[in-house]
Amino acid sequence: MAASLGLRSGVLGAVSAQVRHIGGRPVTEVWVDASTKRGALSQDDGETIAAAARLARQELTPLVVYLASSGADISEGISALVGWGRAAREMAACSGVVPMVAVVTGPAVSGPALLLGLADVVIMTPDAYAFLSGPRMVTEFTGVIMSPAELGGAGPHARSSGVASLVAADVDDARELVAAVLSLLPSHTDELPPRLVVTDSSDRSTPEAGQLIPDSPTGSYDVRRVARVLVDEDELLELRAGWAPNLVTALATVDGRPVGIVANQPQTLAGTLDIAASQKGARFVTFCDAFNLPLLTMVDTPGFSPGKDQEWRGMIRHGAELAFAYARASVPRICLTLRKSYGGAYIVMDSKTMGNDLSLAWPTAEIAVMGAKGAAEILQRRATPEERAAAEADYEARLLNPYRAAERGLLDAVIDPADTRREICAALDVLSTKREWLAPRAHDNTPL
Repeated sequence: MAASLGLRSGVLGAVSAQVRHIGGRPVTEVWVDASTKRGALSQDDGETIAAAARLARQELTPLVVYLASSGADISEGISALVGWGRAAREMAACSGVVPMVAVVTGPAVSGPALLLGLADVVIMTPDAYAFLSGPRMVTEFTGVIMSPAELGGAGPHARSSGVASLVAADVDDARELVAAVLSLLPSHTDELPPRLVVTDSSDRSTPEAGQLIPDSPTGSYDVRRVARVLVDEDELLELRAGWAPNLVTALATVDGRPVGIVANQPQTLAGTLDIAASQKGARFVTFCDAFNLPLLTMVDTPGFSPGKDQEWRGMIRHGAELAFAYARASVPRICLTLRKSYGGAYIVMDSKTMGNDLSLAWPTAEIAVMGAKGAAEILQRRATPEERAAAEADYEARLLNPYRAAERGLLDAVIDPADTRREICAALDVLSTKREWLAPRAHDNTPL
């Protein structure tokens, strides 16, 4: 392909598209220009987006869409909706085939906002906002007066909805983030991620990783600090950092190999899994599996977050999303238990039962149905306080350690934290040739 190739360049409208190179690789790029009719999409505009998405899928190039649109062009009536619908259909067809990055630089209103939900990674600038029903409709139906930024700005979408994966300072910063994300991904699903050149040794000892774990079993710490010790050159590209912060999802490299990291965050909600964290984790695991990124799962969770609200809103369904995503993932999968791993959360955080390739634990790991206090209260509910305390101490001594799980083959090894990076690098090297045969079927039925 040429260095820059225009698509449907003779068609007038708010949308332009081209193929250009980012990081030495061809990328299909779409721009929706808000200076033309406030970015209102005509039928031709929708067709241009559709053509770009179709070309990206056929030529196996990543698709990047810069979006600033006030919605469908109402002067065209239903024709504008037809164009947008075709664009959405072509982008849906790209899902899992080529990486899709959407950058919101202005408004993304009504139908075009749904394109963000189809993208793998969404980057928003401070001036951007996105919603399906705008402030006027919100006021009419609820009586609440809101500005566009309050309703759908980068802040709300980074913290509350999870739409924004990253927030850029401006358009130039957004371009750099696009390049950073694509540098860690293959161009398409039939290609492995690029092996990057790094100076960080695969044999580097990591004793400081274990030193970050508090002595108290309930002590808080930032799991991102542990992850940075283990990856190359302390660099993490965290996605959706502000949403469901009790689970960390990030891209990094280990010995030059791009990997996806999923980690419970004890700093927030003690690292429990709630609905948002389960959705966040499931979406990220599926993304990594689609584009051949090995998964490193770092576990420290006391379980699922309890509460009537969580249960009534579908904790069962959404918790199953995370289990489902791991169970069907065919990429290399390494699980490292840092501290707590209890009950159902132990299962869904890529346990050996879910089919991981290597299950490691530090000596600080506590792998059990539940903690000692909860177990004693159930098993010794009629006992005296003294008897209950003795039962709790006995449970902790006998069961709250990683060695019982290792004896049963549910852990492959209990390792010294200092050896963790070395073990992960060796595992990724061995698993680099992993391939799984997948049974043919039309598609699965994800518990959305």
